[in-house]
Amino acid sequence: MRQIITHSWPLLLCLALAACQQAEPATHSGMVIEEVNSPQEGGAISTAPVKVPPVPAEPATSPRKAKTSVRETAKASSEEAPIDWSTLELTSGEASISCELDYAALGDGNVLAKFDQAGLREALQPCVERGVARLRYKGKITAEFGSLVERVTHVANELGIHKRVLDVDSAGGQVEDAIKAGDFIAESRWTIWVREGAICHSACVFILSAGDTRMIAGQVGIHRIIRMSSTATTRAELNAELRVVYERVRDYLERNGAATAVADLMMAVPNRGLRLLTVEELELYGLDGVNPAQDDLDRLRLMRKCGEDFVSRRDSFVRAFDKRCKTPNTDLDALNTCGLNLRKDYGFPDQACPAESPLSEFDPGTALVPGASKPDGVSQQSPKPKAGES
Repeated sequence: MRQIITHSWPLLLCLALAACQQAEPATHSGMVIEEVNSPQEGGAISTAPVKVPPVPAEPATSPRKAKTSVRETAKASSEEAPIDWSTLELTSGEASISCELDYAALGDGNVLAKFDQAGLREALQPCVERGVARLRYKGKITAEFGSLVERVTHVANELGIHKRVLDVDSAGGQVEDAIKAGDFIAESRWTIWVREGAICHSACVFILSAGDTRMIAGQVGIHRIIRMSSTATTRAELNAELRVVYERVRDYLERNGAATAVADLMMAVPNRGLRLLTVEELELYGLDGVNPAQDDLDRLRLMRKCGEDFVSRRDSFVRAFDKRCKTPNTDLDALNTCGLNLRKDYGFPDQACPAESPLSEFDPGTALVPGASKPDGVSQQSPKPKAGES
């Protein structure tokens, strides 16, 4: 079963995986291959120049030091680097901001038309009271997308909005842009949704892997990275180019808590096809639920802030939730009601650490569905994604 949120429990709205529509029969257990449109419509496209190293290559630094350097660079960029506020237009996607999580009943909020600091502040200001903002993005993963996330994060930090969701629907895009944006997201505390009817294919998977928590009900698919600027004329030359790109991908996946096996799987699927990952594969490769790399950091943080007893009760709650509440195709309303009621058995919300308690997002609001039975202390206005949405 999927894990649930550990960092301040952003949006423990666990989503049932929707059945993939019009998918070809699995070629074997656990695999679905679909035909897709041209990579220009999304995909995993690499255009950055690569320099094929001599064999054997002499690394400038040790692998451990190199990975630490990349993460430190990403952290510095998210916390210290100034934001580029030059003119921004989303030519490959559209975005909106909502202060609510119930997109089924309340929609996706206001479409973003202004991407300067004042415009984003105006869009995010209504979210201050709840302390939650949801950025809906539908389109390709590009440098523009990365800039959008950086700007929204910066303004949200200024306004004290620390619980944020990236509600993404993307067929992919530029690999290098996705990795850059993903490293920023990894240091900026985002929950990622791929909701029912949405997709996260190709380069979008790198964005998915970066989230603190990943909630998936739509399709997640992978295929080979295509080198649009390649000068290769033989398989050997193309493989040499791709080896450099895939090493970057493996390093990225590893530092963001996902299995490097994802990169190997990508190599085996032609770019004109798409391998849809199953629920079991998403969990196995660390792409669903709590990010294992972030979970390690959060455990240390929670131990220091909230104490060993809090962490022990939280872990017990997680195990009980997985056992009692998570079953295939469980209606999300029933799932969340189960979790909200269950947390009382483990002393949550905790008086000393209410924001870090499971399902803390629902404490200021109310039950997920009008007319649904209310857990103690929860009213009937809180938003939630529908079952199957991510």
